[in-house]
Amino acid sequence: MCPPAETSPVPSPIPQAASLPEKKEASISVSTNINKLKHGDDCLETLLENNKKWAQAVIAEDPSFFENIALKQEPKILWIGCSDSRVPANQIVQLGPGEIFVHRNIANVVTNSDLNCLSVVQYAVEVLKVEHVIVCGHYNCGGAAAAIGHGQFGLIDNWLRNIKDVYRLHKSELESIKEEPKRLRRLIELNAINSAKNICHSTIVQNAWERGQKLQVHAWAYDLEDGRVKKLDFCAKDNTFNQDIYNTKA
Repeated sequence: MCPPAETSPVPSPIPQAASLPEKKEASISVSTNINKLKHGDDCLETLLENNKKWAQAVIAEDPSFFENIALKQEPKILWIGCSDSRVPANQIVQLGPGEIFVHRNIANVVTNSDLNCLSVVQYAVEVLKVEHVIVCGHYNCGGAAAAIGHGQFGLIDNWLRNIKDVYRLHKSELESIKEEPKRLRRLIELNAINSAKNICHSTIVQNAWERGQKLQVHAWAYDLEDGRVKKLDFCAKDNTFNQDIYNTKA
């Protein structure tokens, strides 16, 4: 039997209302409370109590919020990021439930053979009609750091090979950077850009653009050391951003 655990401060309510047919604007509220799992709370009672307090705070701010988002979701953004626990999409950009459709994996890699990721992209683009796809890498990424080395780590080595390919394609630029931390930062940026380009190469996105659908694909990088996002030098809004060899017709 799990005894009740000591509770944490009240979590912050939603920072912004979700997108709905009758959407009302809400001010962004930022909380300085950063909750942590209590040591010894094996039954996770702290999390359940946090959830209860958060739900109560949301209802106090907008009594019909949960009733509304239970009906449907209308996010305008698909976020493809790293699985790293320090990079929570909604908190980084201060958007609430219902605002961002999220896919995460090790080192925010997008390949043309990952049916999991491509299924998310297809649903986001064709059903949810998102207007922005953001591939967000982050500095101090362990996956990229492993890829830049020569060690073996098991099954994940097959996944990290995709980042090694990015290194190979940009070897001259990367090896001209003598300081290893700066070289790794640049690889992280190039990996995010490569993943964003692979999204553009997909028939899902190409067909959306051919239909005249409003859709932009962005590459970003998040800095763990200051909490800020950097816009990278890539943003595509139609098939002209693809190299011609990748463009296809249905």
